[in-house]
Amino acid sequence: MNIVQIKETCLYVEDLDRTEAFYGGLMGFPVIGKVEGRHVFFRAGTSVLLCFIAEVTRADIKLPPHFGSGNLHLAFEVKGEEYEAWKGKIAALGIDILHEQEWKKGKFSFYFRDPDGHVLEILPENGIWD
Repeated sequence: MNIVQIKETCLYVEDLDRTEAFYGGLMGFPVIGKVEGRHVFFRAGTSVLLCFIAEVTRADIKLPPHFGSGNLHLAFEVKGEEYEAWKGKIAALGIDILHEQEWKKGKFSFYFRDPDGHVLEILPENGIWD
């Protein structure tokens, strides 16, 4: 038996409208679910990005309570030929690129932050972990 993929991952955020504007508006991720005051969910390729208000999910009684704090990290894989376009898009949006890392075989990735301070990374498919 093998795991196929990580289907969903979550971030804990403070403002759902700001989060939706960033991931839905700027990043272009389709919103697939939203409950005011609790969460907003996005489609990110074949995965789902769940963004919760931590204090609400901490008190959940229907599902296992979960919450978190601090600056978390997510990496988004893009087609290799689109890497530079993504870097240009992020810069054009006025989002600071914190660092660009060179990996083995001349592959690169770059890092930036979302409005809650989470560290996001864009990396090309077929390269960094292969």
